[in-house]
Parts: sequence; structure tokens; C-alpha cells
Amino acid sequence: MNIKRILKHLSVGQATVNRKFPRATLNKIEQTIAEVERTCAGQVRFAVEHALELSPLLAGQTARERAIEVFSQLRVWDTEQNNGVLIYLLLADRDVEIVADRGIHAKLGQQVWESICQEMESAFRKGDFEAGVIAGISSVGAHLALHYPVSSDNKVNELPDSPVVL
Repeated sequence: MNIKRILKHLSVGQATVNRKFPRATLNKIEQTIAEVERTCAGQVRFAVEHALELSPLLAGQTARERAIEVFSQLRVWDTEQNNGVLIYLLLADRDVEIVADRGIHAKLGQQVWESICQEMESAFRKGDFEAGVIAGISSVGAHLALHYPVSSDNKVNELPDSPVVL
């Protein structure tokens, strides 16, 4: 049990999300997702969570494990071409996790996702959450456009573009 991590999670509240992601920033993130999805057949979701609930925290749940849960809850895996991507941010840990469906993950692998996460985390350390998220979404979109170009038969928006605040 990591007491320092537990205390951090208990001290980071919803107000932190509201400060770092005001409505204007959430709107820009939504617009960026919509723009990215016009250039590819892939689907992108962004979710931010201030902290883990006490029970999973005490059980030692990692940000990665939580991201996989959120990936499932938001049904990001439920795309026709298996090309959904979740960008998940756990603010208390300042940890970004990207969970990609099997179709796109098989084409890129974990190293590409980790690189994007590191770039985002670098922006977050500078306090630039909006730019970090937008850059991450744009990077994911560039990879999706390369492997899943838009065509007339795949213009359906399968998942909502709005960010999810948990």
C-alpha cells in the first residue's frame, strides 16, 4: 500500500478537473476529436478522472487497469473496424494511458502509444493540459489516418466526440 499515492488521490478533487479542463477547453478537445475523425475512419475518445475511488485505490489499481475499465465502459472497443482509441488521464497520478482496440494496436504496438503518452505528460508537467491533450489527439489521429483512411463507406461517427469527465 502506497500511502503517498493514497493521500494524493484523496487530495485531488473534481475542482482540479474543473480548473485544468474548463468548459472552453473541453469544447476545444471535442472539436479536435471531430476534426481528427474527419480525416480517418478511426474513433477517438478522451476521458479524464480526478482520482480513483478509495476501494480500487486501496487494492492498488493502476492507471492502466482503470483505463482498460473505462475503455470497456465507454464501449471504445465496439467499432466496426476495431480502430477505437481511448486517451485516459488520471490527474492524481498525472498518468496518461492510451488503450487501443486490437485492429489499430496490432498495426502500431505499445511503443507508439507510450511515446504519445510521454509527450502529453511532458506538456502536463509544464501546466499546459489543453495543448497536451490536443497534441495527443492529433498524434493519434495522424496514425489512424495512415492506417484507416477515410472513405465514402466509413464516414459514420460510431462514438461520441465529447470528452468524458469521470
